[in-house]
Amino acid sequence: MSTAEQTPGGEDVPWGEVTPEAARRLLVAAVEAFAERGYHATTTRDIAGRAGMSPAALYIHYKTKEELLHRISRIGHDKALEILRAAETREGSAADRLADAVRSFVRWHAEHHTTARVVQYELDALGPEHRTEIVELRRETDATVRRIIEEGVATGEFAVEDPPGTTVAVLSLCIDVARWFNPRGRRTPDGVGALYADLVLRMVGHRAQK
Repeated sequence: MSTAEQTPGGEDVPWGEVTPEAARRLLVAAVEAFAERGYHATTTRDIAGRAGMSPAALYIHYKTKEELLHRISRIGHDKALEILRAAETREGSAADRLADAVRSFVRWHAEHHTTARVVQYELDALGPEHRTEIVELRRETDATVRRIIEEGVATGEFAVEDPPGTTVAVLSLCIDVARWFNPRGRRTPDGVGALYADLVLRMVGHRAQK
């Protein structure tokens, strides 16, 4: 995991890999602004102001607003894929690995719900080249979860007739956590992760191996 930063709202944001400090501050400010106002309604002046910098200072680190969004999206999708691949390659049954994948994926979307909303729901704002790049990462994410489900079907652990469709349903369920999660609510990221892992195992018709 990368080093976490703290936004003014107290949410951890995994931007430790972004340097220098000014570039990181601008990314954190962009995440907040995009999540609050949407990409198209946010100006570079809005972002610079949130970072306590001048609009001219932003262009030292990022040529365009779209470049900022791409950087945010790339880091977020890389992290999502890293989480799911770690679950896929761990030891254990397909059910163990699917539960771990869902639990970890959901926990990340809850802990970093502001970032995740931008990463998951602003894809169409990217330019064609950047959008193609991120879509490929999404395909790899989909393929990782699908492989776990297909293995569970092959071993008799899961009763799934449509692994691709089920994969879409599982990922959609997990991603939607970013839309509704409230850190001031009664649910915790760990609690939601555990709940969703159980729900997904029920969804795939998990059968314990004897």
